[in-house]
Amino acid sequence: MTMAPHPGIDVDQIRDKAKKDLLDLLQGVRGKKNLVIEKSLAGPVGLFLKFSTLQDYGVDKVFFLENDNVDVSQKNVIFLARGEKASQAIAVAEQIKRLQKDSSIEHDFSVLWVPRRTLVCNQILEEAGVLGDISVEEFPLHFIPLEQDVMSLALDDSFSDLYLRKDPTAIFLAAQALMPFQRQFGLFPRIIGKGDNARRLMDLLMRMRSELAAEETINTSPSMIGMMPSASIESLIIIDRQVDLATPLLTQLTYEGLVDEVFGIQYNQAEIDTSVVGPAPGPQQNTTQQGLKRKIQLDSSDKLYGQLRDTNFATGSRLLNKFAKRLQSDYESRHVAKSTSELRDFVSKLPAYQSEQQSLKIQVGLAQEIEKQTLHSDTFSRVLEIQQNLIAGADPSSQHDAIEELISRDIPLPTILRLLCLESTVAGGLRQKDLDNFKRQILHAYGYQNLLTLSSLEKMGLLQSRTGNPLLIPGVAASYSGGTNYTAIRKPLRLVLDEVNEQDPDDIAYVYSMYAPLSVRLVQCILQKSYISSFTSPSSSSSSSSGHTSTSWTPFEDLLRNVKGETFNKVQKADNETAVKARHMLTGQGGKKTVLVMFLGGVTFTEIAALRFVAKQEEERRRVLVLTTGVVNGDGIIEAAREMGDFGRS
Repeated sequence: MTMAPHPGIDVDQIRDKAKKDLLDLLQGVRGKKNLVIEKSLAGPVGLFLKFSTLQDYGVDKVFFLENDNVDVSQKNVIFLARGEKASQAIAVAEQIKRLQKDSSIEHDFSVLWVPRRTLVCNQILEEAGVLGDISVEEFPLHFIPLEQDVMSLALDDSFSDLYLRKDPTAIFLAAQALMPFQRQFGLFPRIIGKGDNARRLMDLLMRMRSELAAEETINTSPSMIGMMPSASIESLIIIDRQVDLATPLLTQLTYEGLVDEVFGIQYNQAEIDTSVVGPAPGPQQNTTQQGLKRKIQLDSSDKLYGQLRDTNFATGSRLLNKFAKRLQSDYESRHVAKSTSELRDFVSKLPAYQSEQQSLKIQVGLAQEIEKQTLHSDTFSRVLEIQQNLIAGADPSSQHDAIEELISRDIPLPTILRLLCLESTVAGGLRQKDLDNFKRQILHAYGYQNLLTLSSLEKMGLLQSRTGNPLLIPGVAASYSGGTNYTAIRKPLRLVLDEVNEQDPDDIAYVYSMYAPLSVRLVQCILQKSYISSFTSPSSSSSSSSGHTSTSWTPFEDLLRNVKGETFNKVQKADNETAVKARHMLTGQGGKKTVLVMFLGGVTFTEIAALRFVAKQEEERRRVLVLTTGVVNGDGIIEAAREMGDFGRS
């Protein structure tokens, strides 16, 4: 399930513009050319541009920048890389020098920096002595549509950049990507959010607005629509990932979430063993041996996947069975077709039947493999039980024996670290004695290189001791301490539900079978006040629903003091009366407005599913568009901190 297209912000238009911009840049280099692309850009570019189209525009071969294997077969060589990364600029410079040295012909080099050219990249290319030999352009690729209701900046390292390396680049790029919306559709009438980095993004947007106003004053050609509140956008909600670190550490239990946990989804695609989903349609029908991978498209273009993706996995088999019966019934209709027109109608539908049959085969294969690795796995059951006990507020020390047993079984390290980080996050840290004990066991079982892993997790705030933790002092709110106080907000926000209807859900908690993601509960505090008020103060829910209809944090300010980071609510107003009058003239069309929900540091597939659930409930009043720096899961977060070198274990 995805949400409807959005008034004002046209996702298809954004996709088409990205495609046109890149093709125009390629067309600017005449003749045949080789394209050298950064690996992390291949997936995002593949969402709006196929290789066959690149060939039509003169691209002969495509190489990955990281492989350092571009050949001398074409005179024109184009590099496509991120301008924010010094390492990529160094790689580009080295490969240009290698080609200049090895080739007998004189090459024409072009570099397309995404999303912008930076002083650092210029400096590196100049010091390497190649800046004068190349043509440099910018390819302003910002938000990339994953679906009609989800757009990503495709910054795979945004979590580790923000919280491990303390690099604010992702915040700047998010602001750069959001500003065109304000220029095109008008100011966000309200910017509301939670978290320190979220506040930095809001401040940056305000600064960019001031700079834009100053620039337009100098040019004496004011963009009226850009300087007045938008008629099509209701608000921008910014959620800092650090506000809710527990959610991504939990095992996702939606269909799409488990596909991501088990196989990994990258830009709407997953690489699956052919023994699970069968070979790709075509001549090679006998290639189902173990080890061969096949890329599967996982998006709303597959109707069956669209129905399954946001459901709890426990209901998946029922939906697959229902789909199979419907498909069989449609196919059997050929036997009852009597007239030639009925037969012609059936034949015209055959390609659709075959496509649906292929889709069913793939999804059944995925579901069976996921069941084998989860429902039929004792380890998975133990891990899930520990997670649910921790998030429900059980005494953390009661789970330590189970975690130690998992370590002794030598299960993958990321799984162990997810459990320990989850305990640290929801319980305000581990007791120093327990933390030291687990560190010792991890180093003995998985290697001493993980000293660096544990250090990185501490820097990220994921693994901490309780010593001196302000959360343990009564009355000290999380806004002034190390992290979110889950104990204080668990009951008021009903983060844990004892009973969840997975078949026909009535609360977002269905995505984790018992736990409602805090990040999405915060969005509900803004969009569904009466619902959240019904469990924070049941007696006053009716009055609060009528008294607090604006998209602000009211009346939850006191509760939010227990959630990490700054709380803000900024109303943007027009710069002058003329703009206000112009706005009144332009707002005659009415209609539903769009709420933008921006996740800084990444969002999980389960949170997207929960937001779609909220959007479905709100569809009469507003539309919801999810924006993010990238899609994350628990293993990805742990891997960002993990030291992969091995110098202590033979």
